[in-house]
Amino acid sequence: MDAALGRSDRITIAVLALGGEGGGVLADWIQDVGRANGYRVQGTSVPGVAQRTGSTVYYIEMVRAGEGGANRPDPVLAMMPVPGDVDIVIASELMETGRAILRGFVSKDRTTLIGSTHRVYAIAEKSSLGDGTGANERILDAASRRAARFIGFDMAAAARESGSVISSIMFGALAASRALPFDRDTFEAAIREGGKAVEANLGGFSAGFERAVSGDPAAQEAAAPRQPTTEAGRALHQRITANLPQSAHALAIEGAARLMDWQDARYAALYLDRLESLHGVHADLVEPAARHLALWMAYDDTIRVADLKIRSVRLDGVAKEVGTKPGQLLSVTEYMHPRLQEVCETLPAGLGEAILASPTLSRWLAPLFRRGRHVTTTSLRWYLMLRGLAALRPIRRRSLRYRIEQERIERWLGLVADTARADPAAAVELLACQSLIKGYSDTFERSLHSFETVIEAAREKLIGRADAASQIAALRQAALADEEGTALGCAIKGLEPHRTVA
Repeated sequence: MDAALGRSDRITIAVLALGGEGGGVLADWIQDVGRANGYRVQGTSVPGVAQRTGSTVYYIEMVRAGEGGANRPDPVLAMMPVPGDVDIVIASELMETGRAILRGFVSKDRTTLIGSTHRVYAIAEKSSLGDGTGANERILDAASRRAARFIGFDMAAAARESGSVISSIMFGALAASRALPFDRDTFEAAIREGGKAVEANLGGFSAGFERAVSGDPAAQEAAAPRQPTTEAGRALHQRITANLPQSAHALAIEGAARLMDWQDARYAALYLDRLESLHGVHADLVEPAARHLALWMAYDDTIRVADLKIRSVRLDGVAKEVGTKPGQLLSVTEYMHPRLQEVCETLPAGLGEAILASPTLSRWLAPLFRRGRHVTTTSLRWYLMLRGLAALRPIRRRSLRYRIEQERIERWLGLVADTARADPAAAVELLACQSLIKGYSDTFERSLHSFETVIEAAREKLIGRADAASQIAALRQAALADEEGTALGCAIKGLEPHRTVA
Protein backbone atom coordinates (compact mmCIF):
# COMPACT_ATOMS: atom_id res chain seq x y z
CA MET A 1 0.00 0.00 0.00
CA ASP A 2 1.37 3.46 -0.88
CA ALA A 3 2.28 5.20 2.38
CA ALA A 4 1.62 8.55 0.72
CA LEU A 5 -2.11 7.86 0.46
CA GLY A 6 -4.11 10.24 2.64
CA ARG A 7 -7.22 9.48 4.67
CA SER A 8 -9.55 10.70 1.89
CA ASP A 9 -7.63 8.66 -0.71
CA ARG A 10 -8.40 5.40 1.09
CA ILE A 11 -11.72 4.83 2.86
CA THR A 12 -12.74 1.72 4.75
CA ILE A 13 -16.36 0.92 5.61
CA ALA A 14 -17.92 -1.91 7.64
CA VAL A 15 -21.66 -2.61 7.46
CA LEU A 16 -23.16 -4.93 10.08
CA ALA A 17 -26.69 -6.04 9.23
CA LEU A 18 -29.12 -8.80 10.13
CA GLY A 19 -30.63 -11.12 7.57
CA GLY A 20 -33.38 -9.63 5.46
CA GLU A 21 -32.42 -6.02 6.12
CA GLY A 22 -30.88 -5.34 2.73
CA GLY A 23 -27.28 -5.11 3.88
CA GLY A 24 -26.10 -6.44 0.53
CA VAL A 25 -28.11 -3.83 -1.36
CA LEU A 26 -26.68 -1.09 0.87
CA ALA A 27 -23.13 -2.35 0.23
CA ASP A 28 -23.77 -2.33 -3.53
CA TRP A 29 -25.06 1.25 -3.39
CA ILE A 30 -21.95 2.37 -1.48
CA GLN A 31 -19.68 0.69 -4.01
CA ASP A 32 -21.55 2.34 -6.90
CA VAL A 33 -21.13 5.75 -5.26
CA GLY A 34 -17.40 5.19 -4.81
CA ARG A 35 -16.84 4.10 -8.40
CA ALA A 36 -18.88 7.03 -9.70
CA ASN A 37 -16.52 9.36 -7.85
CA GLY A 38 -13.27 7.95 -9.20
CA TYR A 39 -12.42 5.32 -6.59
CA ARG A 40 -11.36 1.74 -7.03
CA VAL A 41 -13.71 -0.23 -4.85
CA GLN A 42 -13.83 -3.75 -3.49
CA GLY A 43 -16.68 -5.22 -1.46
CA THR A 44 -16.78 -8.49 0.44
CA SER A 45 -19.28 -10.11 2.80
CA VAL A 46 -18.81 -12.62 5.58
CA PRO A 47 -21.98 -14.29 6.84
CA GLY A 48 -22.19 -15.05 10.53
CA VAL A 49 -24.68 -16.24 13.12
CA ALA A 50 -26.60 -14.15 15.64
CA GLN A 51 -29.09 -15.34 18.26
CA ARG A 52 -31.85 -13.36 16.56
CA THR A 53 -31.26 -14.03 12.85
CA GLY A 54 -28.33 -14.37 10.48
CA SER A 55 -25.82 -11.53 10.77
CA THR A 56 -23.44 -10.47 7.99
CA VAL A 57 -20.43 -8.16 7.95
CA TYR A 58 -20.03 -6.34 4.65
CA TYR A 59 -16.64 -4.75 4.15
CA ILE A 60 -15.96 -2.08 1.54
CA GLU A 61 -12.57 -0.61 0.82
CA MET A 62 -12.09 2.16 -1.71
CA VAL A 63 -8.92 3.81 -2.96
CA ARG A 64 -8.78 6.87 -5.18
CA ALA A 65 -7.75 5.83 -8.70
CA GLY A 66 -4.47 7.31 -9.92
CA GLU A 67 -4.17 9.51 -12.96
CA GLY A 68 -3.71 7.80 -16.30
CA GLY A 69 -0.06 6.80 -16.84
CA ALA A 70 0.89 7.30 -13.20
CA ASN A 71 3.65 4.95 -12.05
CA ARG A 72 1.70 3.28 -9.22
CA PRO A 73 0.76 -0.42 -8.96
CA ASP A 74 -2.85 -1.47 -8.49
CA PRO A 75 -3.79 -1.42 -4.80
CA VAL A 76 -4.17 -4.65 -2.86
CA LEU A 77 -7.39 -4.36 -0.89
CA ALA A 78 -8.32 -6.24 2.28
CA MET A 79 -11.08 -8.82 2.54
CA MET A 80 -12.18 -8.03 6.09
CA PRO A 81 -12.20 -4.98 8.38
CA VAL A 82 -9.16 -4.69 10.65
CA PRO A 83 -9.59 -3.40 14.22
CA GLY A 84 -8.44 0.19 14.44
CA ASP A 85 -8.54 0.68 10.65
CA VAL A 86 -12.19 1.41 9.87
CA ASP A 87 -13.34 4.88 8.88
CA ILE A 88 -17.10 4.28 8.81
CA VAL A 89 -19.17 1.68 10.63
CA ILE A 90 -22.87 1.27 9.82
CA ALA A 91 -24.96 -1.00 12.08
CA SER A 92 -28.58 -1.90 11.48
CA GLU A 93 -29.47 -2.57 15.12
CA LEU A 94 -28.22 -1.54 18.55
CA MET A 95 -26.68 -4.90 19.50
CA GLU A 96 -24.84 -4.93 16.15
CA THR A 97 -23.45 -1.53 17.14
CA GLY A 98 -22.22 -3.09 20.36
CA ARG A 99 -20.64 -5.99 18.45
CA ALA A 100 -18.77 -3.54 16.20
CA ILE A 101 -17.39 -1.74 19.26
CA LEU A 102 -16.36 -5.00 20.94
CA ARG A 103 -14.59 -6.18 17.79
CA GLY A 104 -12.50 -3.01 17.72
CA PHE A 105 -13.95 -1.61 14.50
CA VAL A 106 -14.79 1.72 16.18
CA SER A 107 -11.92 4.11 16.96
CA LYS A 108 -12.09 7.44 18.74
CA ASP A 109 -9.58 9.06 16.41
CA ARG A 110 -11.24 8.24 13.07
CA THR A 111 -14.51 6.29 13.00
CA THR A 112 -17.89 7.72 12.12
CA LEU A 113 -20.40 5.32 13.69
CA ILE A 114 -23.92 5.22 12.23
CA GLY A 115 -26.27 2.90 14.09
CA SER A 116 -29.94 2.23 14.61
CA THR A 117 -31.05 2.44 18.24
CA HIS A 118 -33.86 -0.13 17.95
CA ARG A 119 -33.48 -3.71 19.19
CA VAL A 120 -34.22 -7.12 17.72
CA TYR A 121 -34.27 -9.23 20.87
CA ALA A 122 -32.55 -12.60 21.20
CA ILE A 123 -34.50 -15.64 22.41
CA ALA A 124 -32.66 -15.56 25.73
CA GLU A 125 -33.72 -11.94 26.26
CA LYS A 126 -37.36 -12.70 25.49
CA SER A 127 -37.60 -15.81 27.64
CA SER A 128 -35.87 -14.43 30.73
CA LEU A 129 -38.03 -14.45 33.89
CA GLY A 130 -36.76 -10.99 34.74
CA ASP A 131 -35.42 -8.16 32.63
CA GLY A 132 -33.15 -10.13 30.33
CA THR A 133 -32.57 -7.37 27.81
CA GLY A 134 -29.04 -6.45 26.88
CA ALA A 135 -27.27 -3.42 28.28
CA ASN A 136 -28.79 -0.99 25.78
CA GLU A 137 -27.84 2.16 27.67
CA ARG A 138 -24.26 0.96 28.05
CA ILE A 139 -24.01 0.41 24.29
CA LEU A 140 -25.31 3.90 23.56
CA ASP A 141 -22.87 5.36 26.08
CA ALA A 142 -19.98 3.42 24.56
CA ALA A 143 -20.99 4.52 21.06
CA SER A 144 -20.88 8.16 22.11
CA ARG A 145 -17.55 7.82 23.88
CA ARG A 146 -15.60 5.53 21.57
CA ALA A 147 -16.49 6.88 18.13
CA ALA A 148 -15.15 10.08 16.65
CA ARG A 149 -18.80 10.78 15.79
CA PHE A 150 -21.96 8.83 16.52
CA ILE A 151 -25.20 9.22 14.55
CA GLY A 152 -27.94 7.13 16.12
CA PHE A 153 -31.72 7.00 15.82
CA ASP A 154 -34.45 4.40 15.40
CA MET A 155 -33.97 3.48 11.77
CA ALA A 156 -36.55 0.69 11.85
CA ALA A 157 -39.22 3.19 12.89
CA ALA A 158 -38.06 5.60 10.20
CA ALA A 159 -38.36 2.81 7.63
CA ARG A 160 -41.92 2.01 8.71
CA GLU A 161 -42.94 5.67 8.66
CA SER A 162 -41.50 6.24 5.20
CA GLY A 163 -42.85 2.98 3.77
CA SER A 164 -39.33 1.89 2.85
CA VAL A 165 -36.67 -0.48 4.17
CA ILE A 166 -33.91 0.07 6.70
CA SER A 167 -31.10 -0.16 4.12
CA SER A 168 -32.30 3.03 2.41
CA ILE A 169 -32.52 4.78 5.79
CA MET A 170 -28.92 3.84 6.59
CA PHE A 171 -27.83 5.00 3.14
CA GLY A 172 -29.46 8.39 3.73
CA ALA A 173 -27.81 8.69 7.15
CA LEU A 174 -24.44 7.89 5.55
CA ALA A 175 -24.93 10.65 2.99
CA ALA A 176 -25.93 13.14 5.70
CA SER A 177 -22.89 12.28 7.83
CA ARG A 178 -20.51 13.70 5.17
CA ALA A 179 -18.11 10.90 6.14
CA LEU A 180 -17.86 10.16 2.41
CA PRO A 181 -16.71 13.17 0.35
CA PHE A 182 -19.52 12.83 -2.19
CA ASP A 183 -22.59 14.91 -3.05
CA ARG A 184 -26.12 13.84 -2.15
CA ASP A 185 -27.01 13.62 -5.84
CA THR A 186 -24.46 10.83 -6.30
CA PHE A 187 -26.12 8.75 -3.59
CA GLU A 188 -29.57 9.21 -5.09
CA ALA A 189 -28.20 8.32 -8.53
CA ALA A 190 -26.94 5.00 -7.14
CA ILE A 191 -30.46 4.16 -5.98
CA ARG A 192 -31.93 5.03 -9.37
CA GLU A 193 -29.32 3.01 -11.22
CA GLY A 194 -29.94 0.06 -8.94
CA GLY A 195 -33.48 -0.11 -10.25
CA LYS A 196 -34.98 -1.74 -7.11
CA ALA A 197 -38.12 -0.10 -5.64
CA VAL A 198 -36.64 3.22 -6.65
CA GLU A 199 -39.37 5.54 -5.38
CA ALA A 200 -39.70 3.77 -2.02
CA ASN A 201 -35.92 3.69 -1.54
CA LEU A 202 -35.56 7.36 -2.44
CA GLY A 203 -38.25 8.16 0.13
CA GLY A 204 -36.38 6.13 2.74
CA PHE A 205 -33.09 7.76 1.76
CA SER A 206 -34.60 11.20 2.25
CA ALA A 207 -36.08 10.22 5.61
CA GLY A 208 -32.73 8.84 6.81
CA PHE A 209 -30.90 11.94 5.58
CA GLU A 210 -33.24 14.33 7.37
CA ARG A 211 -33.31 12.27 10.58
CA ALA A 212 -29.50 12.15 10.72
CA VAL A 213 -29.35 15.93 10.34
CA SER A 214 -32.13 16.83 12.79
CA GLY A 215 -31.65 14.07 15.38
CA ASP A 216 -34.10 11.50 16.67
CA PRO A 217 -37.49 13.12 17.38
CA ALA A 218 -38.64 10.01 19.22
CA ALA A 219 -35.76 10.34 21.67
CA GLN A 220 -36.42 14.04 22.07
CA GLU A 221 -40.08 13.33 22.75
CA ALA A 222 -39.20 10.63 25.28
CA ALA A 223 -36.85 13.02 27.08
CA ALA A 224 -39.57 15.64 27.40
CA PRO A 225 -41.75 15.27 30.51
CA ARG A 226 -45.31 14.09 29.93
CA GLN A 227 -47.80 16.93 30.09
CA PRO A 228 -51.37 16.44 31.33
CA THR A 229 -54.20 17.01 28.84
CA THR A 230 -57.25 16.92 31.13
CA GLU A 231 -58.36 18.78 34.23
CA ALA A 232 -58.06 15.63 36.32
CA GLY A 233 -54.59 15.01 34.92
CA ARG A 234 -53.50 18.55 35.75
CA ALA A 235 -54.72 18.16 39.32
CA LEU A 236 -52.72 14.95 39.75
CA HIS A 237 -49.67 16.52 38.13
CA GLN A 238 -49.81 19.46 40.52
CA ARG A 239 -50.18 17.12 43.48
CA ILE A 240 -47.11 15.13 42.41
CA THR A 241 -44.89 18.19 42.00
CA ALA A 242 -46.08 19.66 45.29
CA ASN A 243 -45.96 16.60 47.56
CA LEU A 244 -43.34 14.19 46.21
CA PRO A 245 -39.54 14.49 45.87
CA GLN A 246 -38.32 15.74 42.52
CA SER A 247 -36.41 12.53 41.84
CA ALA A 248 -39.75 10.67 41.75
CA HIS A 249 -41.69 13.15 39.62
CA ALA A 250 -41.12 11.54 36.21
CA LEU A 251 -42.00 8.03 37.40
CA ALA A 252 -44.98 9.19 39.44
CA ILE A 253 -46.36 11.18 36.49
CA GLU A 254 -46.04 8.13 34.23
CA GLY A 255 -47.57 5.93 36.91
CA ALA A 256 -50.55 8.21 37.41
CA ALA A 257 -51.12 8.40 33.65
CA ARG A 258 -51.00 4.60 33.37
CA LEU A 259 -53.52 4.15 36.17
CA MET A 260 -55.87 6.74 34.72
CA ASP A 261 -55.80 4.75 31.50
CA TRP A 262 -56.22 1.48 33.41
CA GLN A 263 -59.13 2.68 35.55
CA ASP A 264 -59.79 6.37 36.30
CA ALA A 265 -58.54 9.49 38.08
CA ARG A 266 -59.77 8.23 41.46
CA TYR A 267 -57.62 5.14 41.13
CA ALA A 268 -54.61 7.30 40.20
CA ALA A 269 -55.33 9.39 43.31
CA LEU A 270 -55.19 6.21 45.41
CA TYR A 271 -51.76 5.57 43.90
CA LEU A 272 -50.61 9.01 45.03
CA ASP A 273 -52.12 8.45 48.48
CA ARG A 274 -49.93 5.39 48.85
CA LEU A 275 -46.80 7.18 47.58
CA GLU A 276 -47.36 10.09 49.96
CA SER A 277 -47.79 7.65 52.84
CA LEU A 278 -44.44 6.03 52.05
CA HIS A 279 -42.87 9.48 51.70
CA GLY A 280 -43.93 10.15 55.27
CA VAL A 281 -42.00 7.07 56.38
CA HIS A 282 -38.80 7.62 54.36
CA ALA A 283 -38.08 9.75 51.30
CA ASP A 284 -35.85 7.06 49.71
CA LEU A 285 -38.88 4.82 49.23
CA VAL A 286 -40.79 7.11 46.90
CA GLU A 287 -38.82 6.76 43.67
CA PRO A 288 -38.71 2.92 43.59
CA ALA A 289 -42.29 2.74 44.84
CA ALA A 290 -43.47 5.05 42.06
CA ARG A 291 -42.42 2.44 39.51
CA HIS A 292 -43.25 -0.82 41.23
CA LEU A 293 -46.54 0.28 42.76
CA ALA A 294 -47.86 1.52 39.41
CA LEU A 295 -46.94 -1.76 37.75
CA TRP A 296 -48.76 -3.79 40.39
CA MET A 297 -51.83 -1.59 40.53
CA ALA A 298 -52.18 -1.90 36.74
CA TYR A 299 -52.34 -5.72 36.90
CA ASP A 300 -53.52 -7.71 33.87
CA ASP A 301 -57.07 -8.92 34.47
CA THR A 302 -59.55 -10.10 31.83
CA ILE A 303 -60.98 -6.59 31.50
CA ARG A 304 -57.56 -5.11 30.76
CA VAL A 305 -56.60 -7.85 28.32
CA ALA A 306 -59.86 -7.44 26.39
CA ASP A 307 -59.39 -3.68 26.27
CA LEU A 308 -55.84 -3.94 24.89
CA LYS A 309 -56.76 -6.55 22.27
CA ILE A 310 -59.31 -4.33 20.53
CA ARG A 311 -57.62 -0.94 20.76
CA SER A 312 -57.28 0.74 17.40
CA VAL A 313 -53.64 1.60 18.05
CA ARG A 314 -52.88 -2.11 18.39
CA LEU A 315 -54.69 -3.03 15.20
CA ASP A 316 -52.94 -0.18 13.40
CA GLY A 317 -49.61 -1.52 14.65
CA VAL A 318 -50.41 -5.02 13.36
CA ALA A 319 -51.42 -3.56 9.99
CA LYS A 320 -48.12 -1.67 9.73
CA GLU A 321 -46.13 -4.73 10.76
CA VAL A 322 -47.62 -6.96 8.07
CA GLY A 323 -47.60 -4.16 5.50
CA THR A 324 -51.26 -4.01 4.53
CA LYS A 325 -52.12 -1.67 1.70
CA PRO A 326 -55.18 0.58 1.32
CA GLY A 327 -58.24 -1.51 0.53
CA GLN A 328 -56.81 -4.75 1.91
CA LEU A 329 -58.67 -6.56 4.70
CA LEU A 330 -56.85 -7.56 7.87
CA SER A 331 -57.85 -10.56 9.99
CA VAL A 332 -56.24 -11.01 13.42
CA THR A 333 -56.58 -14.30 15.30
CA GLU A 334 -55.52 -14.52 18.95
CA TYR A 335 -55.07 -17.51 21.21
CA MET A 336 -56.88 -16.88 24.50
CA HIS A 337 -57.30 -19.24 27.44
CA PRO A 338 -59.15 -17.74 30.41
CA ARG A 339 -59.50 -20.29 33.21
CA LEU A 340 -62.50 -20.58 35.49
CA GLN A 341 -60.54 -18.71 38.14
CA GLU A 342 -60.03 -15.66 35.87
CA VAL A 343 -63.71 -15.70 34.92
CA CYS A 344 -64.83 -15.84 38.55
CA GLU A 345 -62.38 -13.11 39.54
CA THR A 346 -64.04 -10.81 37.00
CA LEU A 347 -67.45 -11.32 38.65
CA PRO A 348 -68.66 -9.37 41.68
CA ALA A 349 -66.59 -10.47 44.68
CA GLY A 350 -69.36 -12.34 46.51
CA LEU A 351 -70.53 -14.28 43.44
CA GLY A 352 -67.05 -15.15 42.21
CA GLU A 353 -65.96 -16.27 45.65
CA ALA A 354 -69.06 -18.45 46.06
CA ILE A 355 -68.44 -20.27 42.76
CA LEU A 356 -64.78 -20.94 43.51
CA ALA A 357 -65.67 -22.14 47.03
CA SER A 358 -68.28 -24.60 45.73
CA PRO A 359 -66.77 -27.95 44.64
CA THR A 360 -69.96 -28.80 42.73
CA LEU A 361 -70.12 -25.55 40.75
CA SER A 362 -66.40 -25.63 40.07
CA ARG A 363 -66.64 -29.21 38.80
CA TRP A 364 -69.52 -28.33 36.48
CA LEU A 365 -68.06 -25.10 35.13
CA ALA A 366 -64.32 -25.88 34.91
CA PRO A 367 -64.62 -28.06 31.75
CA LEU A 368 -66.05 -25.05 29.88
CA PHE A 369 -62.76 -23.23 30.32
CA ARG A 370 -60.31 -26.12 30.18
CA ARG A 371 -59.17 -25.50 26.62
CA GLY A 372 -57.97 -22.35 24.93
CA ARG A 373 -59.71 -20.75 21.98
CA HIS A 374 -58.58 -19.13 18.76
CA VAL A 375 -60.35 -15.80 18.73
CA THR A 376 -60.61 -13.67 15.59
CA THR A 377 -60.65 -10.26 17.22
CA THR A 378 -61.38 -8.52 13.92
CA SER A 379 -64.64 -10.44 13.46
CA LEU A 380 -67.85 -8.73 14.57
CA ARG A 381 -68.79 -11.51 17.00
CA TRP A 382 -65.56 -11.56 18.96
CA TYR A 383 -64.98 -7.83 18.71
CA LEU A 384 -68.35 -7.16 20.33
CA MET A 385 -67.70 -9.81 22.99
CA LEU A 386 -64.34 -8.28 23.92
CA ARG A 387 -65.80 -4.79 23.75
CA GLY A 388 -68.48 -5.86 26.20
CA LEU A 389 -65.88 -7.32 28.55
CA ALA A 390 -63.74 -4.16 28.35
CA ALA A 391 -66.86 -2.12 29.14
CA LEU A 392 -66.93 -3.68 32.63
CA ARG A 393 -64.15 -1.31 33.70
CA PRO A 394 -66.49 1.05 35.63
CA ILE A 395 -67.55 -1.83 37.92
CA ARG A 396 -64.08 -3.35 38.24
CA ARG A 397 -63.80 -2.21 41.86
CA ARG A 398 -66.58 -4.64 42.77
CA SER A 399 -64.77 -7.62 41.23
CA LEU A 400 -63.16 -10.39 43.23
CA ARG A 401 -59.77 -9.83 41.59
CA TYR A 402 -59.75 -6.15 42.53
CA ARG A 403 -60.40 -6.96 46.17
CA ILE A 404 -57.71 -9.65 46.24
CA GLU A 405 -55.07 -7.48 44.57
CA GLN A 406 -55.70 -4.45 46.79
CA GLU A 407 -55.35 -6.63 49.88
CA ARG A 408 -52.05 -8.03 48.57
CA ILE A 409 -50.76 -4.54 47.79
CA GLU A 410 -51.67 -3.22 51.23
CA ARG A 411 -49.89 -6.13 52.98
CA TRP A 412 -46.80 -5.54 50.85
CA LEU A 413 -46.74 -1.79 51.49
CA GLY A 414 -47.34 -2.34 55.19
CA LEU A 415 -44.29 -4.61 55.40
CA VAL A 416 -42.24 -2.08 53.42
CA ALA A 417 -43.21 0.77 55.74
CA ASP A 418 -42.52 -1.25 58.91
CA THR A 419 -39.13 -2.34 57.59
CA ALA A 420 -38.14 1.16 56.44
CA ARG A 421 -38.32 2.58 59.96
CA ALA A 422 -35.23 0.56 60.94
CA ASP A 423 -33.69 -0.46 57.59
CA PRO A 424 -34.56 1.70 54.55
CA ALA A 425 -32.23 -0.27 52.26
CA ALA A 426 -34.05 -3.53 53.00
CA ALA A 427 -37.38 -1.78 52.42
CA VAL A 428 -36.20 -0.66 48.97
CA GLU A 429 -35.32 -4.27 48.16
CA LEU A 430 -38.79 -5.38 49.27
CA LEU A 431 -40.26 -2.86 46.83
CA ALA A 432 -38.11 -4.27 44.04
CA CYS A 433 -39.56 -7.74 44.68
CA GLN A 434 -42.65 -6.62 42.79
CA SER A 435 -40.65 -7.19 39.60
CA LEU A 436 -41.17 -10.91 40.20
CA ILE A 437 -44.90 -10.55 39.48
CA LYS A 438 -45.84 -10.59 35.80
CA GLY A 439 -48.33 -11.84 33.25
CA TYR A 440 -51.67 -13.46 33.86
CA SER A 441 -53.19 -16.93 34.19
CA ASP A 442 -50.60 -19.65 34.90
CA THR A 443 -47.68 -17.25 34.46
CA PHE A 444 -49.13 -14.91 37.06
CA GLU A 445 -49.72 -17.75 39.53
CA ARG A 446 -46.12 -18.97 39.24
CA SER A 447 -44.65 -15.49 39.55
CA LEU A 448 -46.91 -14.61 42.49
CA HIS A 449 -45.80 -17.77 44.28
CA SER A 450 -42.16 -16.74 43.85
CA PHE A 451 -42.94 -13.25 45.15
CA GLU A 452 -44.76 -14.55 48.21
CA THR A 453 -41.99 -17.05 48.93
CA VAL A 454 -39.36 -14.29 48.91
CA ILE A 455 -41.50 -11.96 51.02
CA GLU A 456 -42.23 -14.69 53.57
CA ALA A 457 -38.55 -15.60 53.82
CA ALA A 458 -37.68 -11.93 54.28
CA ARG A 459 -40.30 -11.51 57.00
CA GLU A 460 -39.38 -14.65 58.89
CA LYS A 461 -35.60 -14.86 58.43
CA LEU A 462 -34.10 -11.61 57.13
CA ILE A 463 -35.74 -8.42 58.39
CA GLY A 464 -33.70 -7.20 61.33
CA ARG A 465 -30.43 -8.66 60.07
CA ALA A 466 -27.52 -6.41 59.24
CA ASP A 467 -27.32 -7.89 55.75
CA ALA A 468 -31.08 -7.99 55.10
CA ALA A 469 -30.95 -5.79 51.97
CA SER A 470 -28.27 -7.84 50.19
CA GLN A 471 -29.91 -11.13 51.18
CA ILE A 472 -33.34 -10.05 49.89
CA ALA A 473 -31.72 -8.98 46.62
CA ALA A 474 -30.00 -12.38 46.37
CA LEU A 475 -33.31 -14.18 46.93
CA ARG A 476 -34.93 -12.08 44.22
CA GLN A 477 -32.21 -13.00 41.75
CA ALA A 478 -32.55 -16.67 42.71
CA ALA A 479 -36.29 -16.48 42.04
CA LEU A 480 -35.53 -15.27 38.52
CA ALA A 481 -33.09 -18.11 37.84
CA ASP A 482 -35.69 -20.76 36.98
CA GLU A 483 -39.45 -21.22 36.77
CA GLU A 484 -39.46 -24.30 39.00
CA GLY A 485 -38.13 -22.37 42.01
CA THR A 486 -35.21 -24.76 42.56
CA ALA A 487 -32.62 -22.01 42.91
CA LEU A 488 -34.88 -20.02 45.24
CA GLY A 489 -35.48 -23.05 47.46
CA CYS A 490 -31.74 -23.67 47.72
CA ALA A 491 -31.08 -20.01 48.49
CA ILE A 492 -33.63 -19.99 51.31
CA LYS A 493 -32.22 -23.18 52.82
CA GLY A 494 -28.75 -21.69 52.69
CA LEU A 495 -29.60 -18.55 54.68
CA GLU A 496 -27.21 -17.98 57.53
CA PRO A 497 -28.45 -17.74 61.13
CA HIS A 498 -30.15 -14.48 62.13
CA ARG A 499 -27.91 -11.52 62.99
CA THR A 500 -29.69 -8.50 64.41
CA VAL A 501 -28.81 -4.93 63.53
CA ALA A 502 -26.66 -3.33 66.22
